Amino acid sequence: MKAQLFDITHTTTYDYQSPVNVSHHQLRLSPRRLGRQFRLTHELAIDPAPALLAHHTDYFGNEVAFLALEGAHRRLQIIARSQVAVGPAFIPDPAETPAWEAVRNLCRSDRSGPVLEAGEFVFASPFVSTGPEFAEYAAPSFPAGRPLLAAVLDLTARIHADFQFDPTATTVSTPVTEVLARRRGVCQDFAHLGIACLRSLGLPARYVSGYLETLPPPGQPKLVGADASHGWLAFYCPGLGWMDVDPTNNLLPSMQHITLGWGRDYGDISPVRGVLTGGDEHRLSVGVDVVARGETDVGPEVGHERPA
Repeated sequence: MKAQLFDITHTTTYDYQSPVNVSHHQLRLSPRRLGRQFRLTHELAIDPAPALLAHHTDYFGNEVAFLALEGAHRRLQIIARSQVAVGPAFIPDPAETPAWEAVRNLCRSDRSGPVLEAGEFVFASPFVSTGPEFAEYAAPSFPAGRPLLAAVLDLTARIHADFQFDPTATTVSTPVTEVLARRRGVCQDFAHLGIACLRSLGLPARYVSGYLETLPPPGQPKLVGADASHGWLAFYCPGLGWMDVDPTNNLLPSMQHITLGWGRDYGDISPVRGVLTGGDEHRLSVGVDVVARGETDVGPEVGHERPA
């Protein structure tokens, strides 16, 4: 398989106003191994060195690193370095996907295998509410009998056209109802909105966290740390499984999107979260570099990491 090779560096730095005595953090910074995504290397550099670093897999199958720091510190820096190869996504003819009502009805009645698992993603979650306002916004894209993929692509195009990308308009905790009302936000907001619309129609949808390489304007050099974490959504289509869609960029992700993991919403897959004692106020800075290294050939034997 031909795949695009990426080097990814994700740097998170906390500067504390006063010493922190103890802090515990969960990291979801390890790109997932998928049928068309191969994680070749992954390593963490943590300063100060943690007293404990352990790893586990969460409910959704995402790899989680848990770290505990003991001893006063005014700064914490976490650097995750990964090399990932991403192959092309299979994108079917939208007309060949089942009618969206058939998918909704199947998810309500089928209690077996993948459909049952997908059904968990029909319900509201802490960051994504459901309700008639979202079903009403989605309705023009979902006339009776329309193929599911065609309907989702139309909804994605409408979100892209109707909503303005504005990093100052929202925060991590802004309710999706406010995003719908104000018609502006960032990738997290647009993904949450798309999920709310699909779930309000009875269709399973989940939040996907990852990376997307950004390119500088023509003639300008790419700045170190100028990339960012990215968020999009996936919906369930029987017979095809989960399909990704990116409303921020109005496209179906393929070889330019690197998947970290997924959950019900951003709260399940936040790259770094934690609790601490002390510290008072703190300043957080995040820098991401996604560097494409060209195409490479990958096969089943590449699905395991090489030692870092």
